[in-house]
Amino acid sequence: MNTAIVTGAANGLGKAYAIELAKSGYNTLLLDLPQTGLETLCNEIVNKFGTQSVFFDIDLTQTKQIVKVCQEINEQYEVSVLINNAGIGGTHRFDEVNTDYLHTLMQLNIKAPTLLTKLLLPNLQKQAHAFVLNVSSMAAFSPMPYKTIYPASKNFLLSFTRGLQEEYRNSALSFSVVTPGPMNTNTEVSERINKQSKVAQMSLLAPEKVAEISLRGLFNGKKLILLNGPNRLNYFLMHIIPLNIRMYLLGKIMKRELSSNSK
Repeated sequence: MNTAIVTGAANGLGKAYAIELAKSGYNTLLLDLPQTGLETLCNEIVNKFGTQSVFFDIDLTQTKQIVKVCQEINEQYEVSVLINNAGIGGTHRFDEVNTDYLHTLMQLNIKAPTLLTKLLLPNLQKQAHAFVLNVSSMAAFSPMPYKTIYPASKNFLLSFTRGLQEEYRNSALSFSVVTPGPMNTNTEVSERINKQSKVAQMSLLAPEKVAEISLRGLFNGKKLILLNGPNRLNYFLMHIIPLNIRMYLLGKIMKRELSSNSK
């Protein structure tokens, strides 16, 4: 039976991917930090869908832990799907964030998916068909004030995936990148989005819907997955609005988010 790996699987979009894959008949290997509820999720998947589900407690900011878990997976499982979902973001003034936050963001958003893809590549290449989905963001399409290095990290994932698509064009290994906009992962996030622009509110999707649409696109070989009409509109606007105007407008939006975070 096919086996899929999902990082950041305990909550939100990662959990939605795990459930959607199990629903489709995939065995799942779920990676997240210790004490985040992975064991409970695995038991839920096994009982509800009858597929196998195994969890790995791991801090994906730690290189040695990534190397170790990949070695263990390569020795024990045949993997045909890798979902690089784990990541963090946030809206802050750059002079107010500490170096630990910046380090964690770079390690989790950039280094972890790169190393996981590299170390699991031989396993994926053994399969008749294999798929890698990198979870980027609509933020990848433009620099953003008050988002520090988050948009840059998501642009890295976009560029990284695009390069791999061409490099493995004539292989059985397919790479896709999805660029979600706002997701109503919890009440706090939904309230913050409601204070943003009408376009952002229109873009809002549940993690379950994001997982469903992006997995369908992945398995259909879609290279860049834009989830809905508002996201496609945002993509278009990001490419036609001059940078100085775009930055001014995004700055106003991010300032509103900053003020709502401080309340």
